[in-house]
Amino acid sequence: MQIQTILLIILAAFVAVGVVIFQYYYKVKKRGKHIVLLSFLRFTALFSLFIVLINPKFKKVDYTVAKANLVVVADNSSSMVNSSEQLNDFLDKIKNNKDLAEKFKIDYYQFGSSLENLDTLDLSEKKTDIAKALKTVATIYNNKKTVGVLLSDGNQTIGQDYEFYGNKSKIPFYSVVFGDTTAYEDVKVSQVNTNKFAFLKNKFPIESYVSYDGEKTVSLPVSIAVDGKIIFKEQVRFSKSIKSKRIHTFINADAVGIKTVVVAVGDLVNEKNKINNSKSVAVEVIDEKTKVTIVSSIVHPDLGALKKAIESNEQRLVTIVKPNVDQKVFEDTDLFICYQPTSSFKEVYAFIAKKNRNHFTVVGTKTDLNFLNQSNLDFTIETGYPVEEVIGKLNASFSKYDIATTDFVNYPPLTSNSGAISFKSTYEPLMQMNIRGVDLANPLFAISENEKQKTAVLLGENIWKWRMQNYVNQESFEDFDTFIGKLILFLSSDAKREQLSIDYKSVYENLGLAKVTATYFDETYVFDPKANLYIEINGGVKVPMLLKNNYFEADLSDLKSGTYSFKVGVVGKSVSKSGKFTVLDYDVEQQFFSSNYTKMSNFSEATTASLFYPEQIQEFITQLDSDKRFMPTQKSVENVVSLIDFKFLLGLIIIALSLEWIIRKYNGLI
Repeated sequence: MQIQTILLIILAAFVAVGVVIFQYYYKVKKRGKHIVLLSFLRFTALFSLFIVLINPKFKKVDYTVAKANLVVVADNSSSMVNSSEQLNDFLDKIKNNKDLAEKFKIDYYQFGSSLENLDTLDLSEKKTDIAKALKTVATIYNNKKTVGVLLSDGNQTIGQDYEFYGNKSKIPFYSVVFGDTTAYEDVKVSQVNTNKFAFLKNKFPIESYVSYDGEKTVSLPVSIAVDGKIIFKEQVRFSKSIKSKRIHTFINADAVGIKTVVVAVGDLVNEKNKINNSKSVAVEVIDEKTKVTIVSSIVHPDLGALKKAIESNEQRLVTIVKPNVDQKVFEDTDLFICYQPTSSFKEVYAFIAKKNRNHFTVVGTKTDLNFLNQSNLDFTIETGYPVEEVIGKLNASFSKYDIATTDFVNYPPLTSNSGAISFKSTYEPLMQMNIRGVDLANPLFAISENEKQKTAVLLGENIWKWRMQNYVNQESFEDFDTFIGKLILFLSSDAKREQLSIDYKSVYENLGLAKVTATYFDETYVFDPKANLYIEINGGVKVPMLLKNNYFEADLSDLKSGTYSFKVGVVGKSVSKSGKFTVLDYDVEQQFFSSNYTKMSNFSEATTASLFYPEQIQEFITQLDSDKRFMPTQKSVENVVSLIDFKFLLGLIIIALSLEWIIRKYNGLI
């Protein structure tokens, strides 16, 4: 408390005493027996009033010690199995070290394809994305004093190369390399490229790369087998100067179905790792292709986004044309996408109506809404609205096909000047409009259906931003492309709506990834979460499917490699669906025999840290403990606090004055 405040308090006490003496003692002849009590009450009231006006305060300083964060990130992939004991021992020594516990706030994480809190390392992850784990750590500990420790063999199978992420990392990362650091002579099939689909009676390409690590000159056979039958064989020569060979050939697609292609290279003498000497891929041979025609009179990024998304499935072919093109081009079209139509689309819509073709109309700011309303389509749109940004809110009860795994939360808004839309036939909204945070009872994306046609309408442009946002979120376009793919599949199919629908991949490239999802609707086509769905693999035991949000899922990750047929059904119902898929025996983690200590060292050096080995645990702890960059810091917080609560003082003033008045009144002094 300041000296000035103390002096004011003393002065207030003298003034209060002076006032009391003047009122109760100065020139007062009859003082009475209650004079002392009345004087005290008056002094209390006056002194409290002066204290309220002075409002004395004092400073309170709180001291805290802020520790730096020590983030331990452990590799949980299957390539670390042989280092399991070393890894767990290293973690235990960090956890039990008192010096580190005093200096750091320690957090533990594990990673494979993504970063998770460390629970128990089972070393079962089939993919390793080191760069993604490091980026996630940087996001969690942004603007905090942090040091990281990477425990890994340095072998990454997916994602950005973490070696080049070191220059961007703001967090110093020490690396501890596990596994065998010895370089062995090895030959492997490093990559096989082919199409996912091939067409019957055509040839499809197989491109493979075989690499050699060693100093000798060797000659090895490379073979390509389809469903166990060798259809190609070549002798390949490697040496100190010839480290890689490209093998390219074409294979006949002579039968419909899934074909398993195995590229294999012969073994070296005394080769340590023979698992990577072969690699499998699968190709599905089909006998038809869906042809989609996008009609547009303008150039817009949406066109490219739609084409890329649709053609991500090789069973589909997209052609972009102008509305005045020769109508012979339309004859082989299975589905039309009319992008921002104007009056120049008159002949296009006439052809669609004449042939009863299904179509998808995208409405934007360049669309002639009056023309659309006069074209005798299945919908009409109110006009005269301003251009606004519109957010799409997914309709969770949508029942025409499965959208259970679709999620467009926090995606950029579309641009629209459309009003309310009305349909002549029955329709179902896929997305509802949301403008400025207000949910509107108007579809943004809707599908209508009558006896002759299926129609989809999107009342907004710039859907390309959704595809870009999908890549920002997931580092792939898969979710958006799947969303568009399901729409195209529904519109291009003439099949009627069904109560049970299933979703699965024809080929699962890695063991442990097989899943089948299904949705079931009751007789009114409302999703039925109480239904009991089951899956039956190869005619075996019926296994219940688990309910997840708005769909059912069967996790078939325990299946071994092979081709499986399955049936999904509903208990107590005659509804069922069948399918077939292939699981390939390929674990990319098992392709590595040695650790990549060079990359880990380069990464750590780029972050101003260094590399250690498991047996250097004590040196590692000593360096980490002595690093002055991460010393705990003392922080002080200065709080200015009132000496006395003013509410208490006001109450005291009221009580003192009230008691004084009552005593004076009772004794006839008023």
